[in-house]
Amino acid sequence: MFHVEECILYQNFEQGDILNDMLEALSICCQEPDNPQKSAPLFYRCMNGLVEMANTYGFTGNLWNNYLTYLLVNHENAFSTSCEIIGPGQGSLNHLALHDFGIFKDLFHLDFSAFESFYGTRSCCRLISHYENTPGSGKQFNERIKNRLCTLSRLLASAETAEEFMEHMTGFYKDFGVGKLGLHKAFRLEHRSTDDRVRIVPITRIAHVHLDDLVGYEIAKKKLIDNTEAFLNNKPANNCLLFGDAGTGKSSSIKAILNQYYDQGLRIIEVYKHQFGDLNDVIAQIKNRHYKFIIYMDDLSFEDFEIEYKYLKAVIEGGLERKPDNILIYATSNRRHLVRERYSDKEDRNDDLHTNDTVQEKLSLVSRFGVTIYFGSPEKKEFQEIVLTLARRHHIVMEENELLQKANAWELQHGGLSGRTAQQFIDYLLGQQQ
Repeated sequence: MFHVEECILYQNFEQGDILNDMLEALSICCQEPDNPQKSAPLFYRCMNGLVEMANTYGFTGNLWNNYLTYLLVNHENAFSTSCEIIGPGQGSLNHLALHDFGIFKDLFHLDFSAFESFYGTRSCCRLISHYENTPGSGKQFNERIKNRLCTLSRLLASAETAEEFMEHMTGFYKDFGVGKLGLHKAFRLEHRSTDDRVRIVPITRIAHVHLDDLVGYEIAKKKLIDNTEAFLNNKPANNCLLFGDAGTGKSSSIKAILNQYYDQGLRIIEVYKHQFGDLNDVIAQIKNRHYKFIIYMDDLSFEDFEIEYKYLKAVIEGGLERKPDNILIYATSNRRHLVRERYSDKEDRNDDLHTNDTVQEKLSLVSRFGVTIYFGSPEKKEFQEIVLTLARRHHIVMEENELLQKANAWELQHGGLSGRTAQQFIDYLLGQQQ
């Protein structure tokens, strides 16, 4: 039998129902070998769970081994979190992990062919061990992570010793991390009705935009890159505010930064204005991890009656607890000063005896972003250059004068001069192609 209950570090798996059911079915099989029907419902429930999981995550090959691999790469414990990004360390944790991996190594060699004769099935167990999935199935992981998990599953199954098994696991933790924070790039916040604590939930589909895809704005991109690289290299870095005209690539630049530096441990958590009250809880959950986190606030602005900006100021800089070194805030806005200002703030002394204090209160939020980067609308020639570059990139064949003439007509009817308008025009042309 498999003594999973003797594991020290790897216990209480979040999706451990299949493992628990399988172990119970095996226990019943051993106790009552002449009564296969008693354990059959549990066994087939495990088979159903493995197939459903394969459909969700796109697994192929040996689904039992894929499932065990999934449990191991998602289990956050003292050993796995210490290995992420920096690799294996020294000390007693290694010996405890080796003990647990020895148990899991045996689990990987569970012989499903024996179940066929025991339950009188024809081929379902063989199919579970050599599963072929539908192309394109599984949207929970990107293709790279899914393939790496299946590869790791095969490596663990072929490991001859517990030491070799452990070497494969620690290599994965170092390269990809552990748990949802390791396997995904971007996250959002969510509250469940049964639990008031905020949860950090993966975003499984994000735009695959890259910095080279953003035509122009080289100075702005350079400032953003320099600040992010300093952050990743454990050097002093600043919170960033990207402001300027609509459709100029502010949000796309931050998405591109994520795609470019994800493999160096960069992660992004998207936070909306109504969730600012959860920021302290979010920071508490991520401050001791080895990743670098950008808390991303898109289209940030406040009306004069909204007071959430005061809470945000305290979180950014001003509370007693120093902001952790692995967290920065990046925000985009069409407003330079974020909080709406009125002439009455400066002129109406009947409502406020200290009008200068009112103005400074509203401006002080911007001052807590150490780097401000301006994205302005392109000039006509710059807009045309963006159109030409995007057309070449998407292999649109059209005489240049005709292309620019159509682009000029498009921008007059669809939002003016901006990179977004240029991209929408190119998308329109691509949609018209046969």
